[in-house]
Amino acid sequence: MAAEQPKYYFRWVLSKKAILLAVILGVLAGLGSLVFFVMLQLSTKILLGFAGYSPPIPPGEKEFVDLGFEIPGCRYLIIIIPALGGLVSGIITYKWAPEAEGDGTDAVIEAFHWKRGIIRGRIPVIKAVTASILIGSGGSSGREGPISQIGGGVASILAMKLGLSEREREILVVSGMAAGIGSIFKSPFGGSIFGIEVLYKRDYEVQALVPAVISTFVAYIVFGSIVGWRPIFSVPEYSFSPYQLPLFATLGIIAGLVARFYIWSYGSINKAFNRVNIPRYLKPAIGGLLVGLIGFWLPQALETGYGWIEIAILGKLTLEILIIVMIAKIFATAFSVGSGGPGGLFAPSVVVGGFLGGVVGSIFRIMAPELAGDVGVYIIVGMGCFFAAAANVPLASIIMVAEMTGDYNILPPAFLASILAYLVSGERSIYEKQVEEQFRSPFHEREIVTGLLSYLKVKRIAVPDTHVVSVNDSVIKAEEIMRKHERLALPVLDEDGKYVGIITAMDIMAVPPEKIRETKVKDFVRCKFIFVTPECSLLDALYKMLRFEIPELPVIDRETKSLVGEISLRDILKYFHYRAEEYFRELKMKISTSG
Repeated sequence: MAAEQPKYYFRWVLSKKAILLAVILGVLAGLGSLVFFVMLQLSTKILLGFAGYSPPIPPGEKEFVDLGFEIPGCRYLIIIIPALGGLVSGIITYKWAPEAEGDGTDAVIEAFHWKRGIIRGRIPVIKAVTASILIGSGGSSGREGPISQIGGGVASILAMKLGLSEREREILVVSGMAAGIGSIFKSPFGGSIFGIEVLYKRDYEVQALVPAVISTFVAYIVFGSIVGWRPIFSVPEYSFSPYQLPLFATLGIIAGLVARFYIWSYGSINKAFNRVNIPRYLKPAIGGLLVGLIGFWLPQALETGYGWIEIAILGKLTLEILIIVMIAKIFATAFSVGSGGPGGLFAPSVVVGGFLGGVVGSIFRIMAPELAGDVGVYIIVGMGCFFAAAANVPLASIIMVAEMTGDYNILPPAFLASILAYLVSGERSIYEKQVEEQFRSPFHEREIVTGLLSYLKVKRIAVPDTHVVSVNDSVIKAEEIMRKHERLALPVLDEDGKYVGIITAMDIMAVPPEKIRETKVKDFVRCKFIFVTPECSLLDALYKMLRFEIPELPVIDRETKSLVGEISLRDILKYFHYRAEEYFRELKMKISTSG
């Protein structure tokens, strides 16, 4: 049965049950996105309203909340409010759900690889509340992290309530994360790809693709039917010339290098906060205070910042402002999320990348105005290629930016810039829990071992020399052979040399001592079906060894029924040990040659 696991799960994701669960999950994730979206608007209007600051809203995001009254604001409160938001969110997080701290997407990745897809039931609620408070108070954070944990948490709860297997639960968690992302960013296809791509630096969780696509599009329909179908950003229709491709390639390379700094700054500030010996719930408050100081001078660095991207696309920000806000956003994000504040890193990455694209595009515009074209297209491409580099998600970032802007003409330059940025950025990522490939994930260890054991055949390892007894031999002879050769079971042959079964040490122990010499093996031979053929897999052999609690198995020719050898647990372990040594010898040789 273990050998069938990979095939079984491949069939399961295409089953009626899986499709129905994906639809149900999509509905729940879409409703979760809608609730979180409204909570975020409400908290932003109230909390930043006291500071007299109303962040610009991109055209594709309907304004649901109308307080019906004016909040008296004081500009100096913009320093204090992010700190208070950090304090409140920190207290709630560390009192009731410490795993909801920091970036939510990273937490879902960790749950997938190391926690068997288990996300506590309280997490979606706690994350929605605390992220709304943090971002609404001005914290430089995004909706992607919270909605990933909300969608993934709903999926985990659903799977556990229905008693699904571990693997099925994992697939649903990926689908829930994708559904949350795809709905709240109005990017159903990009969200689907993001869900299966963000788990790894150089791989995809392909088995989850079908349920992820289904749940994401259902969630998008639920969310869009209330919020509207208009893309988040409203952009002019751009066109580009092939002669501009070197410029976009340059943008991609620069984005990859800046992404390295972004990852380093976030990681360094996160480590610095971890080293500070104070109660953990106070750290987001300190981070919020630092963000407030930045926001007092540069409010563009506060909250998600999507409205400022729209303003930049329309050409209403100068080159100097683009540079300053880009740098400020990098550090504001590190202070907000790196201090342990609940949030996400997608929105800040998109804003930093968009402003970086605006800087590069503006410089190209000054140097070669006729060739460079509109600065707005560099902002859009910069959004995608920077996130591709920072998060190791080149494919998802390209599609998501195209869907969020509704402009598919940018796909060729976005593809070129994103791939180059991804290659230049290196191995590090803003998501620390990512693993390189499937075979490095603890979750896939069993599948990988099972697949290898299913592929290898018994004839590759079986040894021809074996110790046997005849049906007419005495039990004492069998006992002597077992003792001499340290065996727990022996194959039994008939007068013609055909295999008839085995006799075990347990069988011999059941013979009274006074009868052991005259008792024949044929009186105790049993389990004629305990054998393997040369064509059997090692997994089949191990299964029989474990089932019958014997470390050696006879290898029988299926047609002639004659004994051709034996295979033991020791032989299998020795084979893998030999192959591991062989691999490390080759690796050592390559290192010494290249060095």
